[in-house]
Amino acid sequence: MSEHQFSRRDLLRTMGIAGATAAALPVLSACGVGGSFAATNGAGEVSGPFNWRAAAGTTLNLLQTPHPYQQSLQPLLAEFTQLTGITVNADLVPEADYFTKLNTELAGGTGKHDVFMLGAYFIWQYGPPGWVEDLAPWLANSSATSDEYDFEDIYAGLRTSTRWDFNLGSPLGSGGQWAIPWGFENNVVAYNKAYFDQRKITLPDTFENFIQLAVDLTNRSQNRYGIATRGSKSWATIHPGFMTQFSREGAKDYELSGGELQAAMDSEAAVNFTKKWIEMQHLAGPTSWTTYDYPQATGDLGDGTAMMVYDADSATYPKNKQGASAQAGNIAWYPGPAGPGGNYNTNLWTWSLAMNAQSEHKHAAWLFIQWVTGKEALSKAVQGGIFADPVRKSVFDGVFKQQLGGMPGYLEAFETVIGSSKIQFTPQKKFFDTTENWAVALQDIYGGANARSRLASLAKTCTSKVNL
Repeated sequence: MSEHQFSRRDLLRTMGIAGATAAALPVLSACGVGGSFAATNGAGEVSGPFNWRAAAGTTLNLLQTPHPYQQSLQPLLAEFTQLTGITVNADLVPEADYFTKLNTELAGGTGKHDVFMLGAYFIWQYGPPGWVEDLAPWLANSSATSDEYDFEDIYAGLRTSTRWDFNLGSPLGSGGQWAIPWGFENNVVAYNKAYFDQRKITLPDTFENFIQLAVDLTNRSQNRYGIATRGSKSWATIHPGFMTQFSREGAKDYELSGGELQAAMDSEAAVNFTKKWIEMQHLAGPTSWTTYDYPQATGDLGDGTAMMVYDADSATYPKNKQGASAQAGNIAWYPGPAGPGGNYNTNLWTWSLAMNAQSEHKHAAWLFIQWVTGKEALSKAVQGGIFADPVRKSVFDGVFKQQLGGMPGYLEAFETVIGSSKIQFTPQKKFFDTTENWAVALQDIYGGANARSRLASLAKTCTSKVNL
């Protein structure tokens, strides 16, 4: 018995699959009306020795949005075709329209695109109606998955973030494996190291000290302010720095009580944190904070207007590349302020690859997904220079670390938070609706609404929605 065979049994046990024969069982996804579809899991149709050329001659359609991960993959597609005999047609859709197109296609039951990029939160919406393939049986089938794949080399917080059983109140990490992480983002603080070093500024270790520093750094007359974060009326405002520090300060979005989720954005910890966050925006944030998404926030860091950014590390990383911004070479990273007790709870985002449950080329699609997320392809993608935060520990410790010489503090920040990095939200099927409600509430408080009463109203609305 090989070491790999033993590891595969461990994998099956971890996933809750009862024995290796489970890979041969067809799995029916949700069926019914209103955009739900029945689909047979394709893993059971694959048998015999693993063979990269088992689907040679197939043409796959891939849906992506422009991103450093996509740009890193594009030059490698010819190598995949040479290895497998599978041709890949890649369609690109701008991020502003990407999920609208994907949602329309999947809701229509079309198998037009076999593989697509997917953020973990979208699994909570696309999984229950049976739009995406459960990849756990594919991982468990040694005829379909190479001995060299080593799924557990992918960071645990990412593997669990892409698994859920779709039951209200169940934590992430149980149920099907609905996507395979490809690249990800930790939300930490990037700062202008040249400015800090010149003035011998010490990095703050608590949220209160962080706010004070942001205020001290702000000088509107010199077009300089302390801290850039997102503030637009979008769910994406909540998930980076806000959700990370919200969690570190001991606040939670929902509590399970009596079999129902109860929104907790109006808890004492949540109200106190939110007041401080909004006050920080007034005193030390961009003057047009309510329009800010990550391009504006990271752009201000690169221009030298913002002294700190609390957002995705992979979004600030490119700004320090030579020629990428006015402050290239001057940027550094640290984990951000710890919470009480020194915790570094951190919310993450992962771009993953998912398979269309209606695909007619599932074996070829799985070969593509495992190749893209395998050690060799990820290492080559990282060597391209713009792929930050590879999802595999072996790749991060290998080729990625070799590129961090000009990125002071990046590795230290990553290693400080990676053990506490996971999706800090409670999984629930109304995530986008309720989290956008949350962003609207922040804007209202920024505009002068009473924080306690506005958050109580938000919590009441969210509780009514998530339990429907």
